Amino acid sequence: MLVRLAAVLLPLLASTVVSFSALAGSCPEEHVLSEARDLGKIPGKGVDIEVREQIELGGWRDMEPFRMRMRHFTIQPGGQVPVHSHGDRPSMLYFVSGEVIEHNSLCGVPIVHRAGETAGEFGADVVHWWSNDGDVPVVLISVDVIPSQ
Repeated sequence: MLVRLAAVLLPLLASTVVSFSALAGSCPEEHVLSEARDLGKIPGKGVDIEVREQIELGGWRDMEPFRMRMRHFTIQPGGQVPVHSHGDRPSMLYFVSGEVIEHNSLCGVPIVHRAGETAGEFGADVVHWWSNDGDVPVVLISVDVIPSQ
């Protein structure tokens, strides 16, 4: 079931990420920063993360030992995903339900992500954290590529 879900979601997410700057839930052009700003140290709280599926990519098309994984996040009201970087970890998100606020080092204003939207995360200066300022849990699916362990 999960493998079939990944087979459906990954092409959809990949085709959507290509036009990331045109998507709802992206940084408004007039607020894109030319240099990354310091976001400080924001701790995580109220976040449940479940790994749903993992695929070893080592040996495939001469890939080094990497793993593609799919995770299911639930961010409770008042919850926060801590400050983290995507300099070496590409990721794609699908927002299933709720509304979450992204605080991004390359955007001068908070970015709102809503159910049904997607987002891509990758780049040397992509540092951000997320907050659920609403009254209902936020659910999202994250697919990323990480080194095998």
